[in-house]
Amino acid sequence: MVRVGLTRERLVRAGAELADEAGFDAVTVSELARRFDVKVASLYSHVRNSHDLQTGIAQLALAEMADRGAAALAGRAGKDALAGLANVYRDYAREHPGRYAAARFRLDPQAAAASAGGRHAEMTRAILRGYDLDEPDQTHAVRLLGSVFNGYVSLEMGGGFSHSAPDTQETWERVIDALDALLKNWPEKDGS
Repeated sequence: MVRVGLTRERLVRAGAELADEAGFDAVTVSELARRFDVKVASLYSHVRNSHDLQTGIAQLALAEMADRGAAALAGRAGKDALAGLANVYRDYAREHPGRYAAARFRLDPQAAAASAGGRHAEMTRAILRGYDLDEPDQTHAVRLLGSVFNGYVSLEMGGGFSHSAPDTQETWERVIDALDALLKNWPEKDGS
């Protein structure tokens, strides 16, 4: 018999809260069953296993970040849009560290297609249109921005910058300045 009130959405949201509290790696079906004070088997009508639960959390995180990104980009262009999207990633990681880690979870192709991951690339490409980059440079720039945003945020969240000056906010602003300058002066490919 299915426990009243348990749904996939409720379990995924509870798993996301657990991820923020204890870390994404701590999210399992058995831990969630303990939190709901039910037997593990009662959750299997909603999620197949811990991997399925983690996939749901990753999809939730990607959707939440995409919604924030869309709001942050509205009416912005150039460096202002670049900073807006970058700050979405950084702020989300600070507010929801477990969910942010979930957003980096490798999804299978079917789950990835059903996620908001494509919206992230579309938003980044929208920003890059203001920098007049053609393919394949636009794809290179999408990858660069994702790498820089995720790399900086991951290092900062891991305490990598906590024991040195200047302040991480100052560095973050300089990183955005440097990315803006790079995108405005994207290097020509050798032999072009």
